[in-house]
This record gives sequence, structure tokens and C-alpha cells, in this order.
Amino acid sequence: MIISLIRVKFGTMKKLWPHLKNKYVIASLAFVIWMLFFDRNDVISQYSYRKQLSKLEADKEYYQKEIAQNKKDMHELMSDPEHLEKFARERYLMKKKNEEIFLIVPEKKNEETAFEE
Repeated sequence: MIISLIRVKFGTMKKLWPHLKNKYVIASLAFVIWMLFFDRNDVISQYSYRKQLSKLEADKEYYQKEIAQNKKDMHELMSDPEHLEKFARERYLMKKKNEEIFLIVPEKKNEETAFEE
């Protein structure tokens, strides 16, 4: 069985060998191998470039949404003094002269206390 497979493959190689000796076939094979593996724009590089491009497009979409949200927030702050005052109080802890601020910070549970309970 194995011997017959070897004979078939060897017979196929005998038929292909004259074609492989052709200088145009050799040049074409060399060109294809060069373009697939050794060129600056080989297959592996193209794959990584496409992966990087898709990540950059996702980042672009995220930042465009953020810019639109920030423009909307800025327009609200600049057009309404009540929103501006609320933003300043919450974000920068600003207060009026006769007010006091009390900050309530929730306690973070770390892993050690979570296992002890």
C-alpha cells in the first residue's frame, strides 16, 4: 500500500519535473514566495495591519461619540447658569460662602475583608 503511494507520488513528480525546470515557472515561484514571506508587505504584515486598522476604527468611533457628548455638555453648561452651578458644585466641590460641604465616600471592600466576613 505504502509502496504504491510512493510510486504514484514519484510518478507525479516525474511528470512535474520538466515543468519545474522552466525558467518562467522558477521565476514565478520565486516571485510568489518572495511576496508571501520576504516582502515588506507580506501576508503576516497585512494581517497585522488589518487588525490594527479595525482597532483604530473602533477607537475613532468611540472618540467621536465622546466628542459629541462633550460638545453637548459644553453647550448645556454655557447656555444655562443652573447647569453650570450644578456642574461646578459636583465636579469641583465649589460652594457658596454660607454653605458647608459634606462628602460621603463609599467604602471599597478589598479581597481580604470580603473573605473574613
